[in-house]
Amino acid sequence: MSVENTKETNSTVGYLRVDQYNEEATSAISGHYRDILLQLGEDPEREGLIKTPDRVAKALQFLTQGYDMNPDEILRSAIFEEEYRQMVLVKDIDLFSMCEHHMLPFFGKAHVAYIPNGYITGLSKIARVVEAFSRRLQVQERLTVQIRNSIQEALHPLGVAVVIEAQHMCMQMRGVQKQNSATTTSAFTGAFLNSAATREEFFHLIGKNLR
Repeated sequence: MSVENTKETNSTVGYLRVDQYNEEATSAISGHYRDILLQLGEDPEREGLIKTPDRVAKALQFLTQGYDMNPDEILRSAIFEEEYRQMVLVKDIDLFSMCEHHMLPFFGKAHVAYIPNGYITGLSKIARVVEAFSRRLQVQERLTVQIRNSIQEALHPLGVAVVIEAQHMCMQMRGVQKQNSATTTSAFTGAFLNSAATREEFFHLIGKNLR
């Protein structure tokens, strides 16, 4: 796999930007998007669209970079022995993903908690796991379960809780066009699944009322 290094210097701002992309993928995707522009009745040779296929090809690679991330390795890179056995919650994690049905974005917040069982992980690793799974073609239901399972399998905690709240552009821009709609999904293991009190504490901490 060859990697394309793109260096861009902005003389007015004075910075050097270096982006890395798969050269073969960029070329192939760019060619397809040029054909798509033609099929849509556009002129890919007009000034505003000349570089659009190449930009889209690079944007898609950025938006799906999660395929190159290993969530288990992310978590295991920072595991520490610790006797703390109360809830660890990382909430309001910004989340951006792409619906696999229409390839339109969905975005929102992820709230992730676990109860350690002898081991903890770095707090930033939780957010990185969310990033690794969300930067793929996804459905929100699967994404929620994947985050839960990854933390459960890597840390073997007493329980894991994941709640995702997201807005889907495939519902807001097309189809039913309900601009104010939001989707909430949840997945639990262990103490969060078996104890109503633990679940209620979690929902209270993320600002949700069970009643």
